[in-house]
Amino acid sequence: MFFTFIVVVILTAVVLVTAAICIAKLLAPRSFNPQKGEPYECGIPTRGQSWIQFKAGYYLFAILFLMFDIETVFLFPWAAVAQKAGLVAVASVTVFLVILVLGLAYAWRKGALEWK
Repeated sequence: MFFTFIVVVILTAVVLVTAAICIAKLLAPRSFNPQKGEPYECGIPTRGQSWIQFKAGYYLFAILFLMFDIETVFLFPWAAVAQKAGLVAVASVTVFLVILVLGLAYAWRKGALEWK
């Protein structure tokens, strides 16, 4: 019974997605304007090459954010059962938090939190 339900849900999802894509292809306008292919730069034609590499420092902040975001994902379930958890659970979470704090201290000391 449950297997049949899963198959019906998957087939319904596939049919709906396929129908939405087909309807969008049929109803979409087909006109192409040469200006659509140009890169947008405040309405002013570009000078030089429009595809350039630039250094972005956001990746380091993103990695640190993900590290501490994942920390909260692990801590919320533990906090929900903290009263029932034994000494082993408290010790393991303490070790987990110590490792994360050491990682933060290392990143701070290396200057990873400074915008350059």
